[in-house]
Amino acid sequence: MNQLKLFLKMLKGSFFDLLPIIAVIAFFQIFILQRMPGDLVSIVTGLAIVAVGLALFIQGLEVGIFPVGENLAREFARKGSAFWLLLFAFLIGFSTTIAEPALIAIANKAAVISEGRIDAMFLRLTVAFSVGFAIALGTFRILTGHPIHYYIITGYVIVVVLTFFVPPEIVGLAYDSGGVTTSTVTVPLVAALGVGLAGSIRGRNPVIDGFGLIAFASLTPMIFVQLYGLVEYAVGGEEVVRAMAMSVAAEVEHSRTVGQHAMALLLELADVVRDVTPILVVIFFFQYVIIKKAVPHLPRIALGIVLVILGLYAFIVGLEMGLFPIGETMALQLTERDNRLLIYLFAFLIGFSTTMAEPALLAIAHKVQEISAGKIDQLVLRIAVATGVAVGIALGAYRIVAGDPIHYYIIAGYIVVIVQTYFAPRYIVPIAYDSGGVTTSTVTVPLVAALGLGLATNIEGRSPLIDGFGLIAFASLFPMITVMGYGIVTEWSIKKPKKEHV
Repeated sequence: MNQLKLFLKMLKGSFFDLLPIIAVIAFFQIFILQRMPGDLVSIVTGLAIVAVGLALFIQGLEVGIFPVGENLAREFARKGSAFWLLLFAFLIGFSTTIAEPALIAIANKAAVISEGRIDAMFLRLTVAFSVGFAIALGTFRILTGHPIHYYIITGYVIVVVLTFFVPPEIVGLAYDSGGVTTSTVTVPLVAALGVGLAGSIRGRNPVIDGFGLIAFASLTPMIFVQLYGLVEYAVGGEEVVRAMAMSVAAEVEHSRTVGQHAMALLLELADVVRDVTPILVVIFFFQYVIIKKAVPHLPRIALGIVLVILGLYAFIVGLEMGLFPIGETMALQLTERDNRLLIYLFAFLIGFSTTMAEPALLAIAHKVQEISAGKIDQLVLRIAVATGVAVGIALGAYRIVAGDPIHYYIIAGYIVVIVQTYFAPRYIVPIAYDSGGVTTSTVTVPLVAALGLGLATNIEGRSPLIDGFGLIAFASLFPMITVMGYGIVTEWSIKKPKKEHV
């Protein structure tokens, strides 16, 4: 009965989370495009399924994923073995990334188009290794208590330096890679690991030290992909890279067509199970073989895992029925109109509304509010993150229209983040860094990618490869700026009354 009440509460919240998306789509359809969607019933049904999926997913996290992740962290801390903890962190990052469907599709396509010059498995191993290395490095930081900004700023400097040496065809893809390697299931589990570990080590603060692992997982792939591109593409072969991009775009279009059939729905469920399975294998191996203890409350944990799988499945099916088709159609219709301001407005509003409904952000925001004992309000945090995504995507859309090189914008953004880091309160810095990784997930990435490729394809003189990619990088960067800005303003508003009182 308690679980049912919890689900109904989550369901109500999910419908409210979807209202901004519905409002944006309705506004543009009725007042701007002045067209009604072709299949209104399918769209409404799809959005209802999305709401149910969100509710199931969040409930599953609370019941299963968060408890098992935090329990493992406590057991590792009690066991006192840094080696096994770091190995666990590496394998969680590696195993979840190597099975990422988007990574598999791009790696296989790269191997075909390059006629074997690029080895698909080696590319997947490179990216997966970078994420595994990131989670292990972030865990090491928690163990040592080092300030997170030393690591992150060093990583930004490396990314910026590499940008001036890699081919321009790789820069956008490399920047985007940081936002697509962490899946919706990985993010909550990694967050639970960090928070649980920081809470189990004396002298560590779960808020200051527990967050930040996702930031590492978003940063290192940019470095590794740029290095990979430097080796693979610097010798030439621009046409090969362009052909790969067009082929990947065709693959995406093919997936949309197949996704309309009933068989694709079953394949979606198989994909979700496949994505979750490596995580479960790693968790239960370490729980039973290394720690040598049974999982506490196993039936409850199993229920949570099933709810997560069903929730993700319903969420994806609902998106394909209700949101993706109309979102992609609207992006195409807007690029065909001779009004750039409408494109920027749509980019801003769709960025804000989709981020507010992002499952990974919902999970992290709830955890942040819980760990901070209400000091950081989850709704205000989500609004700050969503505003950052909205500004980032709108600015990224302007960059595509103007044809400016992406690295000028990204480097300027990194400078702002570095400066803010030294003024923001310590408790907000790791959360701000993590915000860049949780915004580019299940909802945001497909719509943002479709918008970027649509703009680059339909604007004369733009390349889908050089100009079409990069919006995800903007959506990952600007939330860090807005969240740290939120922390700075909040701290200033608290201190100001004290000074006046004195």
